[in-house]
Amino acid sequence: MRAAFLKEAFLQALKATHPGALTAKALPPRKPDLILAVGKAGAAMLRAALDRYGEVPYHLTLPKGQEALGLKAVQAGHPLPDGESQRAAEEVLDLLKGLSPKARVLALLSGGGSALWCAPLGISLEEMRKLTQALLQSGASIAEINAVRKHLSRLKGGRALLATRARVQALLLSDVPGDDPSVIASGPFHPDPSTYREALAVLDRYGLDFPGARRVLEAGARGEIPETLKPGAPATRRLRWRLAGANLDLLKAARDFLRREGYRAVILSDRFGGEARGLARFHAELVATIRAHGLPFRKPLFLLSGGEAQVRVRGGGLGGRNLEFLLALYAHLQEPLYALAADSDGLDGPSGVAGALLTPEVWGLGLDPQPFLAENDSLGFFARAGTLLTLGPTGTNLNDFRLLFVN
Repeated sequence: MRAAFLKEAFLQALKATHPGALTAKALPPRKPDLILAVGKAGAAMLRAALDRYGEVPYHLTLPKGQEALGLKAVQAGHPLPDGESQRAAEEVLDLLKGLSPKARVLALLSGGGSALWCAPLGISLEEMRKLTQALLQSGASIAEINAVRKHLSRLKGGRALLATRARVQALLLSDVPGDDPSVIASGPFHPDPSTYREALAVLDRYGLDFPGARRVLEAGARGEIPETLKPGAPATRRLRWRLAGANLDLLKAARDFLRREGYRAVILSDRFGGEARGLARFHAELVATIRAHGLPFRKPLFLLSGGEAQVRVRGGGLGGRNLEFLLALYAHLQEPLYALAADSDGLDGPSGVAGALLTPEVWGLGLDPQPFLAENDSLGFFARAGTLLTLGPTGTNLNDFRLLFVN
């Protein structure tokens, strides 16, 4: 076994789940009057739609620095919204408001849309940025984070659908565990089951103050501000949607590649969440059980898992949830193994890398994981180990990818 083979399995899975190909399979037959595309896969999704329909008015929003594939795009901030995020959201709202009831909108939504379309409700953009940063570092799940963001937005939580009289067909590439359409990109066109009270509870749960945001959420909880779009509301009759791709597609593609290469491979789950360190402990204990007892699987084999873990940032280091997972896995394992963990979008948190690999050679270096864990400095650890995985933006986002070889 070689580390390069694990990387090849990941790259082959990304190739097999290219967002353009996934979108092409899911496009509706009728040509839309307007296409709105947002997120890390937005350019490839939009290109597939224009290849199918020909010339159609469109609006595309991408993270800064991402290749637009020759298309006109607003390049906005991610993971923290910026002025361009606000401009993009206002432009989208203006486009939607100007449409007639007979118009058809094709919305192409992928991960990253929550930051890229930002129209704050009752608070400033700066407070929205600071709150987003605090939420991302708190250990809150993406569903919890987006419950807050939806209730502080004039666009999210179905409010984009409420802003128009047009009919909307949404195609989604999911970057969230469970593939809930109301969570993907904070569900701009989808009904939202969460409430102002639940958003307030998220701030309480993670000890986040933010008086301005609390005032808005409390006013909403008292009924002084309308709720987000709710399931069963009349506007939802104008929405049709389809899941074009998800984390499970990525995992299946890797599994199929490994099997073609003659290896046994199993998918544990596409929706693991919780703290990255706890998830690492689970994987380490499963590896130990397989090695000791041949249960619940016989070795040798590959274990695949996806979903999205969280990191509660307490130290001053750099990393991401996949790097933190691998560092904690290294700390828990008694014997070496080969493993890879990476974000399918090519950027694991603020680390600047996709993820990293574990190899027996890492154990041979004798690095102590505890100081790095204490500082949340998983990037520093794997830089020392020399096994960082650098890809740059991949132009897609199908959540996290973990691959372990147990022998």
